[in-house]
Amino acid sequence: MIDLDLAASPAAVVPDVKRIAVLKASALGDFILTLPALDAVRRAYPSAAISLLGRPLHRDLVGGRRDVVDEVIVVPHGAIGDEDVGYRPEARAQLLAGMRRDIDLALQLHGGGRNSNPLVAALGARVTAGARTPDAAPLDRTIHYDVYQSDALRSLETVRLVGATSAPLEPTLPATEEDVSLSRAALPDSDRPIALVHPGATDVRRRWPPRSFAAVADALVEAGALVCLTGVEAERAVVAQVAAAARHDLIDLSGKLSLRALMGLQSRALVVVSNDTGVRHLAAAVGTATVAIYWVGNVITAGPPTRDRHRVVISWRTKCPECGRDCISDDCSHRPSFVAEVPVGDVIDHALDLLATEAQRAVGFPVRPPETRLRISA
Repeated sequence: MIDLDLAASPAAVVPDVKRIAVLKASALGDFILTLPALDAVRRAYPSAAISLLGRPLHRDLVGGRRDVVDEVIVVPHGAIGDEDVGYRPEARAQLLAGMRRDIDLALQLHGGGRNSNPLVAALGARVTAGARTPDAAPLDRTIHYDVYQSDALRSLETVRLVGATSAPLEPTLPATEEDVSLSRAALPDSDRPIALVHPGATDVRRRWPPRSFAAVADALVEAGALVCLTGVEAERAVVAQVAAAARHDLIDLSGKLSLRALMGLQSRALVVVSNDTGVRHLAAAVGTATVAIYWVGNVITAGPPTRDRHRVVISWRTKCPECGRDCISDDCSHRPSFVAEVPVGDVIDHALDLLATEAQRAVGFPVRPPETRLRISA
């Protein structure tokens, strides 16, 4: 637990709050990074009901888990201003028509506020708070939004505006017995330690080459692990490339796991190796050790805050491999991998080290000790 009473004094808790609405209609990883802030809000307002304005995947993930939020209200596509359809007034009207009008506190944790602050203001809450870029509509209480800030710390800084100052350092979302049971339907218990390799990522610029993931998977197998490949249905092709490049047989579970079953499987694994993606954030929240390949800009915004059980191997490339444009302060239309040159040997070293150290907590798993391993270079 950390105390968020940082430089300036936090704002006071809003009195007589019975209902809180939190806007975070984001991708999986972005939502996971908001969990400490949600925890802080719950601690500051223990008797209030918290409604998350989110996506269907959030309902699948935490619907019915009142330890996180009391309910998930799905935001219609276009109600905020989605990249593919833009802002659709009819979608926002649909959301507002179905919302209760007795909200006391509305929090915008969705981004810089250009599209989201007007929606939060329209909820009619007594007090509104959120991050804000200079061109975004004001709320009652705001902080400055900067892209290159930890998303988790930004959310914590935001809820500090309403007196929420105590929170866990890292996101936590333990798997339930039901999650574990769902995972066993896809992968029964084994006498070998489980390691998961997740080679997909929605943003292709964050994808490490399949052959590199295959080399890591082979090293984990040779260390005694049962290695499973995970991915959503759309990632089956990249998972198949990893399996084809590997020397050893791997278990392909791509497209076969629900979100809750994935959580259950992650809780049974000793280590997860992945790109910078929501699956890594979920694994860490579940409590599993992770190794992730990151682009330098994303380490700032979405990297784990600790390194003992959550290792990162960083690509320091800042210019597009195709056009040479500096993508720290700008962007281009090209989508090559920005992390392809991350050394395979570095990732293997971290993965094998975590496999061995985590195995010490799981009696009976035979894992080759670190000093006997051979480094595999790119």
